Amino acid sequence: MVTLTTVRTVDLRSDTVTKPTESMRSAMANAEVDDDVLGNDPTALRLEKEVAEMAGKEAAMFVPSGTMGNLISVLVHCDERGSEVILGDDSHIHIYENGGVSSLGGVHPRTVKNEEDGTMEIGSIEAAVRSPKGDLHYPVTKLICLENTQANCGGRCLPVEYIDKVGELAKKHGLMLHIDGARIFNASIALGVPVKRIVQAADSVSICLSKGIGAPVGSVIVGSKKFITKARWLRKTLGGGMRQIGVLCAAALVALHENVAKLEDDHKKAKILAEGLNRIERLRVNVTAVETNIIYVDIPEDPKFGAEDACKSLEDVGVLVIPQATFRIRIVLHHQISDVDVEYVLSCFEKMF
Repeated sequence: MVTLTTVRTVDLRSDTVTKPTESMRSAMANAEVDDDVLGNDPTALRLEKEVAEMAGKEAAMFVPSGTMGNLISVLVHCDERGSEVILGDDSHIHIYENGGVSSLGGVHPRTVKNEEDGTMEIGSIEAAVRSPKGDLHYPVTKLICLENTQANCGGRCLPVEYIDKVGELAKKHGLMLHIDGARIFNASIALGVPVKRIVQAADSVSICLSKGIGAPVGSVIVGSKKFITKARWLRKTLGGGMRQIGVLCAAALVALHENVAKLEDDHKKAKILAEGLNRIERLRVNVTAVETNIIYVDIPEDPKFGAEDACKSLEDVGVLVIPQATFRIRIVLHHQISDVDVEYVLSCFEKMF
């Protein structure tokens, strides 16, 4: 392999790696705070009000992480142990959240295949529904979960029309619909549709603040007032009740106000990088699938040099990425990646492959 010299560090492991901006740090230092467990932190209340309005829902609640947000949402809807949630086989909740819905909530996951575009086939979802009037050998379905954008499918956006159809299906069978909206702002920008319209059919949504828009910590879950009341009890049970969280919420408010608009630029850079990587003869990228800020790069299937080896070699020259599979690398753009960074990453891949 060609030996390269480190010139700069470009961290493309995730959009969670961003550092707080100066305006975020200033807002955190000057945040008005109180005890949020007692419901009195004014900055938290302001953040929750703004996110609820953006999502078109009655109420909202800050949580330390997206994993906790999804777990609480599933447990509110599946309030009987042994009930069932239908979700994608390649979804974040199913793969990357430690099986919490099962281990902590006693909820049974019933997976449906995620198609390449991130959707689950409507007929397959309906076929997976198990009614309380059905065979007593089976758990009873109570919830359907979608993910938008769908990360493992390359940050693909679920169209509004599709979500509406899933919502109609849920109502038909008396089920609830939760959306893991970790990157819902990316979907909104890419689709050109307001968040509240995208999630209109959902009963609850988990919205990450530390991914696309670059806040240092946290997520917000939204839903009806009744849903959020139950969610607050569960947050306390799971150890997520914190005190002066205004210092965190202040940074999140800055992210909402300053960084949502920057996502369009992240998407453009991702497309430019994807196109450049795909022009390298030994690499393959499905450029059409790059709708937001995530890129998957397929490398040659050389048993002596897989994705982990490639990631280590790239790290030696300051490019940080992660292996997604034996011969696949994941790249995630964010607002702290410049045009020069993109050019540097391309040059490193070109010299390596």
